[in-house]
Amino acid sequence: MKQRRQAGHGAALAGRGAAALAGGMGIGRFAYTPILPMMHTQAGLSPRLGAALATANYTGYLAGTLTALFAPRLLQSRWALRLSLLVLTATLALMPVSRSGTLWLGLRLVAGIASALVFVIAVSAVLSRVPGHQVGWTFSGVGAGIALSGIALAGGSWRTAWWIAAGLTIACTIPAWHLTGSPSPAGDRGPATRQFTALLTSYTLEGIGYIIAGTFLVAAINETAAGPVGNSAWIVAGLAAVPSTALWSRLGRRWPRPALLLVALVLQAAGTALPTIVPGTVAALISAALFGATFLGIANLALAIGAEQRFPHAVSVLTTGYSLGQIAGPLAVGPLLHNGYHQALLVSAGVVALAAVAVLPILRRRLTCSATS
Repeated sequence: MKQRRQAGHGAALAGRGAAALAGGMGIGRFAYTPILPMMHTQAGLSPRLGAALATANYTGYLAGTLTALFAPRLLQSRWALRLSLLVLTATLALMPVSRSGTLWLGLRLVAGIASALVFVIAVSAVLSRVPGHQVGWTFSGVGAGIALSGIALAGGSWRTAWWIAAGLTIACTIPAWHLTGSPSPAGDRGPATRQFTALLTSYTLEGIGYIIAGTFLVAAINETAAGPVGNSAWIVAGLAAVPSTALWSRLGRRWPRPALLLVALVLQAAGTALPTIVPGTVAALISAALFGATFLGIANLALAIGAEQRFPHAVSVLTTGYSLGQIAGPLAVGPLLHNGYHQALLVSAGVVALAAVAVLPILRRRLTCSATS
């Protein structure tokens, strides 16, 4: 009976955490992806400003992550989570009130800060109180939010889409309202290793590559596919992301995590390049499914490997590298966007492939240790 109550309590916390991540990440952060093509055609948004808005959001995300790192008491604050969700909702609702690029940049910057705080507080709460086998379902909230926003934002005007996104974020805030974060446990200190340097390199490159695809995939698909395929692909990405974290976690019990990380990166690189090589609806949907099935799993696997390596503050250091990569990604491809989005996807695929190469020393070390033990 006691175990059932504990399981039920863990499931409830996992559900609240999933709601927070759905609103703070899946909708609040990634709704921009399906809205971007609408803003191009209806609001006169230029490709360069579109990339700048993405960079502003990722800059805010880095600032929010660093804020949580240097003000750890925020992780204990229920009101910090609530305020972040409410501020995020306000930034979404204010996007349609003007066509000022300066206002848009400011709103996306603040949205990034709020999204980061929601993420770190919610994840802190879940990791400290929820059984390991239920944690993966909390992270599935990101995928659920992506799928929900993709379905709800289909068609209509860009203004209506932003207001719908704000409404969906409020809906996710309600079940997340009573979620309270907790301090992250102090990590064990260990020596700096070449393996951690390789992991940090790989994860930073993944931050660059994944965010290019995550920002411009829908617009790139819409360039060549007929009908609303881009939005449908985004829905597929979200649906594929929902079970992905739990699946990769389960696979990690049977196979070495570095091997799974390598596989996930290769799949993501191939999926990102696919619509630039093979036109059509089928290729677009396969690309979206591979992206959705890997990007959360890669984050989960990389952070778990970092914790295993016992590097000081591994999760914080890796997250900082990832955030820096997300800022660099849109800036790097900005000059290419006047020719369309396909070149940006090819750059994304190439960078993710390099991230896979960077994992090889970690995998080699793991296999060597297994063979000698």
